[in-house]
Amino acid sequence: MKIPQKIKKILSSYESDCPGTKANLARILMHGRLGGTGKMIILPVDQGFEHGPGRSFAINPSAYDPLYHYQLAVDAGLSAYAAPLGFLEAGASTFAGAIPLILKMNSSISLLPGGDDADQAVTGSVADALRLGCSAIGFTIYPGSNATLKMLEELRELAEKAKSVGLAVVVWSYARGNMSKEGETALDTISYGAHIAALMGAHIIKVKLPTDYLESPPAKKEYLAHSVDIKTLAARVRHVVEACFQGRRLVIFSGGEAKDLAGVYEDARAIREGGGNGSIIGRNAFRRPRSEALQMFETLVKIYQGKQ
Repeated sequence: MKIPQKIKKILSSYESDCPGTKANLARILMHGRLGGTGKMIILPVDQGFEHGPGRSFAINPSAYDPLYHYQLAVDAGLSAYAAPLGFLEAGASTFAGAIPLILKMNSSISLLPGGDDADQAVTGSVADALRLGCSAIGFTIYPGSNATLKMLEELRELAEKAKSVGLAVVVWSYARGNMSKEGETALDTISYGAHIAALMGAHIIKVKLPTDYLESPPAKKEYLAHSVDIKTLAARVRHVVEACFQGRRLVIFSGGEAKDLAGVYEDARAIREGGGNGSIIGRNAFRRPRSEALQMFETLVKIYQGKQ
């Protein structure tokens, strides 16, 4: 497989990583219909942990089956599939080698209160990721939560182990706790969380799309004083990418709450125009009928290819 110069340039930004880790990053970046473009679409299915099976899958009962999601990711020509241990184990043999896998290493459950004390339990290991043939591990942090520092320490340990055996590291960075609800998607907190993930050594950083709200008064003062452009979603995406080492780290954006297709496509165009590296879309895919989800992914691929 010939690696295009665009992908080689992306990989060159990860100067401390071993050939194994770069090879696994290349597998994700070269796989599927966006392979070789520097853009990605990843299917994450950890919502059974996060929200419970009924809230997640009752609308589309086929989605209770872990193999449904594997097949959806493969048929849509996506870049990778991310899920917790049990979901990956259920189809690991059937789909071995079919698509790059990301083992989601920690999760929370909605039966417990979150708020300022939001936290996640470690539910997988680097050994599990290797056994299942994964290309990367995934880990969530909650910048702002009272558990933030503990989560960073957990991430440091797991990232060190993953890199030592040639796995890539994907960090879900969700601002949460000790802030307003608006603050969870404020531009200053989203970019701060993304920067923290980069500082922790993430290869791929997943964040929510930011609004034009600014949560922190000191940050707001700086944004206004230096005329940081926050007017459009594309401009805000560009700022988050800038916060991730001036674009030296891959940044993808979550699909968030279920929305209509026009909203999904509008978001993708903003991500593309702002220099983001793609989308990670779960609920907006598997809560739709399979045929509709495949058509949605078809359109998203064309948007990231610059054809729509």
